[in-house]
Amino acid sequence: MGVWELLLVGVVILLGLAGVLVPGLPGSWLVWAAVLWWALDDPQALSWAVLVGSTLVLLLSQAVRWGLPPRRLRTSGATPRMAVYAGTGAVLGFFVLPVFGAIPGFLAGIYLYERLRLGGHPQAVTAVRTVMRSGGSSVLTELFACLLIMGAWLGAVIWG
Repeated sequence: MGVWELLLVGVVILLGLAGVLVPGLPGSWLVWAAVLWWALDDPQALSWAVLVGSTLVLLLSQAVRWGLPPRRLRTSGATPRMAVYAGTGAVLGFFVLPVFGAIPGFLAGIYLYERLRLGGHPQAVTAVRTVMRSGGSSVLTELFACLLIMGAWLGAVIWG
């Protein structure tokens, strides 16, 4: 697979990550489709292993999400700007504290947004709890699964 094709796969993965944060877009399936495209175009044992692992991670995340409360983020006061803060925090956390940093990064992004909007620590903490109970945990689960898949793909491309 050439450099330009790898860049296109990476762009589709990034679009999928953004799609996770936007209600109604199939973000996780875009990420999976990008890995499928890469595996079909570069048929090696490593690419197939990443595809199988990606499929399992997505299926597991879907099973976990079915057990969580449904998304009602609009009623909790979540805005698209909050999604940008939360997503940026998750991605930064994923790379700063590899893999598991996405979870505190997501929460820190929501907290920072609410702290700037509301002005105080107690109000921001309460707002973070409300958002997470209203479906933020579902978004975090899907985003974390997509970040794991992106990390596996990046690792396979760079070191594989």
